[in-house]
Amino acid sequence: MKMSKVLLALLFLSFGPSTPNETTVYICKGKGSKKYHYVKNCRGLSRCSTRIYQVPLHQAKEIGRGLCGWED
Repeated sequence: MKMSKVLLALLFLSFGPSTPNETTVYICKGKGSKKYHYVKNCRGLSRCSTRIYQVPLHQAKEIGRGLCGWED
């Protein structure tokens, strides 16, 4: 389990800057987090136990995140 946390940390550290026209989304890095959010104060992020990270949409999708149900 410790190795998976290290790999996840490396994945997030490897995120480079996004292009100017790219959509930015918000993700929680908590243990059960599986969604991305267009709005930082989305109801779906209210129980995030870690810091909320701003990432490009394509990277959120690359790590398997789907759109939050509160934002469809």
